[in-house]
Amino acid sequence: MLMFMGIEDVEIKHLATLRTVADEGSFIGAADVLGYSQAAISQQVASLERAVGQRLFDRPGGPRPVTLTPAGRLLLGHAKAIHARLALADRELSDLVSGTAGRLRCGTFQSVSVQLLPELVREMRAAAPNLDIHLVEQDRNDSLVDLLIAGEIDVTFLEGPYDDSRLELIELGTDPFVVLLPKDSELARLAKGRTLATEHLAHAPMIGEHPCSTQERIDQGLRDAGITPRYVFRANDNGAMQGMVRAGLGPAVMPMLAVDTADTGIVIKALDPPIEPRMILIALRKGSTPLPAAEQFVRIAKHEGRKRLSRPAR
Repeated sequence: MLMFMGIEDVEIKHLATLRTVADEGSFIGAADVLGYSQAAISQQVASLERAVGQRLFDRPGGPRPVTLTPAGRLLLGHAKAIHARLALADRELSDLVSGTAGRLRCGTFQSVSVQLLPELVREMRAAAPNLDIHLVEQDRNDSLVDLLIAGEIDVTFLEGPYDDSRLELIELGTDPFVVLLPKDSELARLAKGRTLATEHLAHAPMIGEHPCSTQERIDQGLRDAGITPRYVFRANDNGAMQGMVRAGLGPAVMPMLAVDTADTGIVIKALDPPIEPRMILIALRKGSTPLPAAEQFVRIAKHEGRKRLSRPAR
């Protein structure tokens, strides 16, 4: 009668020995394949049989091969499944370390999604074609930070200036605010060179976003210039806002990243005095090991930021 120890005492090396003995039909053959002595193979099989409380091989003796018992065949099926899962874990860990596969969850906001992200994602896909990139768009920093801290996203873009001791914040560049004017409008005629005096917006019906981080920054900048903006149309879609400007409904103050500069139906001017530009940041959780794919994402974001954004003022 075998002494019962418990299935929890089974080790991976025991299962590997089970498979090899079954494949080779002998303890000697398994010893040659695994690089053990025949005695070591016999000890591992004996330990496995004690752990499961069942005889796993019929041993006819002589030149005839050993064969699996019903319990051995059952356990071999589980051993193969366990080894398949371990092989999968090994591949997935390798993919994780290389950053070339798996899933990356990125937080973003609209203007970054339209102007900065497409090329960034294209470069990420070229470097890691098997990586699943999932984007989560929010219109407020705090919402994105909450998702990042909760581990629901791996990396996120933010509008700055912004400070949070829980985050590692990387500055990508600054995004100036500009005013969009209907082509051939009176405001367009009042503009001098590349600028429009901010005071000319004092009585203009304006196009704006619904309340969000960017719109609050714009409104505060206008108030600092002595202007209380009056909005006649609001939308959370940059294209819709620009379309309303093109239709002559009024001007809109927008961050440059949000503007389609190829639109011939509008005029784009800097404001004088300007609204303080926003900083484009990318953030990771501080104190936690980032995904290698997230680190690669940050590196590509820095490269794209250098091409598309103004450099931070120092």
